[in-house]
Amino acid sequence: MDFYMLAGIVMLVAWGGVTYTTDAPGWIHLMLTGGVFLIIWRLVVRDTPSGPNQKR
Repeated sequence: MDFYMLAGIVMLVAWGGVTYTTDAPGWIHLMLTGGVFLIIWRLVVRDTPSGPNQKR
């Protein structure tokens, strides 16, 4: 698991914890957006031919 996927998962877990335990202000929900973006972006980049592990 690479850094971006792990960062996205950590952001989602932190967002869920803060949202569940407190009256979360609106900017906390940016962690939801950022976490989902990182996970989807990493999945798409991994499957493209010009991804980060391309041999040149």
